[in-house]
Amino acid sequence: MFDPTKRYPKPPFDAQPQPWPGLAMRMHPKPDHGEQSYQGHGRLSGRKALITGGDSGIGRAAAIAFAREGADVAINYLPAEEEDAREVIELIRAAGRKGVALPGDIRDEGFCRSLVDKAVAGLGGLDLLVNNAGRQQSHDSIDELTTELFDWTLKTNLYAMFWITKAALAHMPAGAAIINTASVEAYSPDQNLLDYATTKAGIVAFTKSLAKQVISKGIRVNAVAPGPFWTPLQISGGQTEEKVKQFGANTPMERPGQPAEIAHVYVDLASSEASYVTGQVFGASGGKGEP
Repeated sequence: MFDPTKRYPKPPFDAQPQPWPGLAMRMHPKPDHGEQSYQGHGRLSGRKALITGGDSGIGRAAAIAFAREGADVAINYLPAEEEDAREVIELIRAAGRKGVALPGDIRDEGFCRSLVDKAVAGLGGLDLLVNNAGRQQSHDSIDELTTELFDWTLKTNLYAMFWITKAALAHMPAGAAIINTASVEAYSPDQNLLDYATTKAGIVAFTKSLAKQVISKGIRVNAVAPGPFWTPLQISGGQTEEKVKQFGANTPMERPGQPAEIAHVYVDLASSEASYVTGQVFGASGGKGEP
């Protein structure tokens, strides 16, 4: 037992800007993805998972947890994130599972299709998909958002999810599961995250609609809506430097969540124990109660 309000560091944090997309290994304090703490119990034994954005943050925590629960895992990430991704692949293999590294930019439809094909070939099949990769950049005014920047966010967060999911469904058997990463921004959007919040609301609707489509095939679709989590997304332009210093302070727990604290939600939704759960959105927001 432990006091959850004192388990991890609280703000203020140091300003620590990094160029997009940022590396977890250069953050301070370094995020906890469960590298030392997550213990598996065979809940995903024999499963085959593709996780986008699996190099750091919530995707990394899910990759570690899935592997320690018995799944083989392929991760997608940007080439600039290779250092973080290499660590994740080593952790997956240290758990005795197959780890497949698939770098590339998911803003390209052709790459998204080949990503799924390579994951299927590398894993010997596919029955878990976690659409987690995302782009978040802070802009105080809509006047700062060019069409190019708006398109970058939508391509990364929405189009890629559509392309990858469509390709993956052709390979997924009954009993498979898809988990999308939404955000509390879908429910209570900040003024400086207009494009990001728009995509996260879209992910919620996509999840609920697709769940109704594919349950006849025995495939479940759910989403996770995190609150403030300490990941490279925040320090590489996702928040202003001033907001980074106080990140998570406005939650009842007065701190941001660590990726290790949400990994179990992805495991729960991926596991067969959640056989009656589809079209749902699960949150973890430090007490804010959304969703």
